[in-house]
Amino acid sequence: MKKSHGPAFRAAQLDLAKCPACRGKAVIRGVFHELACVQCNASGWVTAETGEALSLEVLVTQLSILLQAAEHQIEQLKRPVVMNGPAAQYEQNNRRGAGGSNYTGD
Repeated sequence: MKKSHGPAFRAAQLDLAKCPACRGKAVIRGVFHELACVQCNASGWVTAETGEALSLEVLVTQLSILLQAAEHQIEQLKRPVVMNGPAAQYEQNNRRGAGGSNYTGD
């Protein structure tokens, strides 16, 4: 095992799960009003392995990692699919046909 000093170079991503007490809502319904969930520190998230609440510093980091991953996935889904090869000729209009329509040579 190597000796290491100082913090890790990268923040490790933890597996998060919704809080079983508040079901991820961060509040528990009281008799007359809603109360902050004490099991998850009113965040709605706990560690998946142990079910323990995360400290605020760790929670902010983990939620930021999840948000960045979700934004990256959204950007990947927004990109148009680029076709290559013979299939691209059939999908794009080359304006060589009658009235400027697509001509494929078939």
